[in-house]
Amino acid sequence: MRFDEAYSGKVFIMSKPSYEDAQAVIYGMPMDWTVSFRPGSRFGPSRIREASLGLEEYSPYMDKHLEEVNYFDAGDIPLPFGNAARSLDMVEDYLNQLIADGKFPIGLGGEHLLSWPIFKAMFKKYPDMAIIHIDAHADLREEYEGEPLSHSTPIRKACGLIGPGNVYSFGIRSGMREEFQFAKESGMHMSKFEVAKPLKEILPTLAGRNVYVTIDIDVLDPSHAPGTGTAEAGGISSKELLEAIVAIAESDINVIGADLVEVAPAYDHSEQTQIAASKFIREILLGWVK
Repeated sequence: MRFDEAYSGKVFIMSKPSYEDAQAVIYGMPMDWTVSFRPGSRFGPSRIREASLGLEEYSPYMDKHLEEVNYFDAGDIPLPFGNAARSLDMVEDYLNQLIADGKFPIGLGGEHLLSWPIFKAMFKKYPDMAIIHIDAHADLREEYEGEPLSHSTPIRKACGLIGPGNVYSFGIRSGMREEFQFAKESGMHMSKFEVAKPLKEILPTLAGRNVYVTIDIDVLDPSHAPGTGTAEAGGISSKELLEAIVAIAESDINVIGADLVEVAPAYDHSEQTQIAASKFIREILLGWVK
């Protein structure tokens, strides 16, 4: 299932016209059906694309130009409003197709529960995979007020899928006591508050591994990214997240895909959140797509 023929909206800057020839595919997941605080992240993908039009095509971080990467913006998956279970199935089906076609997937969210079907699809292809999770929130709940399909559960689900020892969380500064206890006792890796320094220490231990990376924009301090559903004070800077993205690019891990979620544009009239998100996607394209 592709959306290139039906999609008529804005595309990420310098997106190429051919799906078949693309190394990487950008796709949107406009869903915020399970958010527990402020909705609106379903509008994130389109606004990230719009903001990308203001980017320079050259990156001094990677010393590369976007013309060096062949990528295709497939538009947004047409997810059924309010139906979380069906939406997740559609994302998993789409990822199955991307993987079968040999594409590097880059997902734009949308809420963080959307990473769960991506994990499942990637695991079928890469049963030895690890996950790097960059976020303000632990996302280790088994359910939220009785609902297992919640944006607070995807990393707990990932631990059950690939084993806690293959999950690496960075920047965490919010969650229930039980979530932090689970992280401590389960064997997963959790670095609180910081991202770049502990990530650089971990990356050599993942050398040669297939690694999927999921980034929640709320890892940034609200002063850098107010446009998100559950903003958390005490976060990192845009500079530190860029440092982390570059560190991953320069490491010996094999990045197999990525997503960036929880951009909720309505809460940021300055548009700095989606502007930052689009820059992160540029660096991911230039640094992680081989």
